Amino acid sequence: MRHLLSAVVQNVPGVLAHISGMLASRGYNIDSLAVGETEDTNLSRMTFVVVGDDRVLEQVRKQLEKIVTVVEVQDISSRDYVERDLMLIKVRSENGGVRTEIRELVDIFRGRIVDVGPEELMIEISGRESKIQAFIERMRPYGILELVRTGRIAMVRGSNPNGGEAVTEAAELVRD
Repeated sequence: MRHLLSAVVQNVPGVLAHISGMLASRGYNIDSLAVGETEDTNLSRMTFVVVGDDRVLEQVRKQLEKIVTVVEVQDISSRDYVERDLMLIKVRSENGGVRTEIRELVDIFRGRIVDVGPEELMIEISGRESKIQAFIERMRPYGILELVRTGRIAMVRGSNPNGGEAVTEAAELVRD
């Protein structure tokens, strides 16, 4: 089972290395990882996709919560959330009918052509993982030259999804 974890961490050097090293040393595989600053520049949010049963999830959470620079960890898999992946994909495309077909698919998937070369197109597309996968499958017959994806990001719906108390208190401590 796939679990989506969101961790608020102090925005200091070495946090990513510490957390990924801890997970690797215990044999947990990270299926996806994205890190970025939050609305508070002293804090970053790490979004992980971890594969495993509930026992594995609980172990990962406990290990993360032991790390000093981790402010808060939430399993948002069972909550109401919005998630997105971002992908750049370069496909073979000579002028003519093939480009028209690819442009139509890009429009259907609500993507954007971000670069045009003499024999290739670079496309940007974002959305749920299933949408990204479906687009990749539609592009295979044209010839995928290169593909790069970000890790998944997610945000719980609602104005105050976690109470925010631990995060607010931690932000005040980091500033002091």
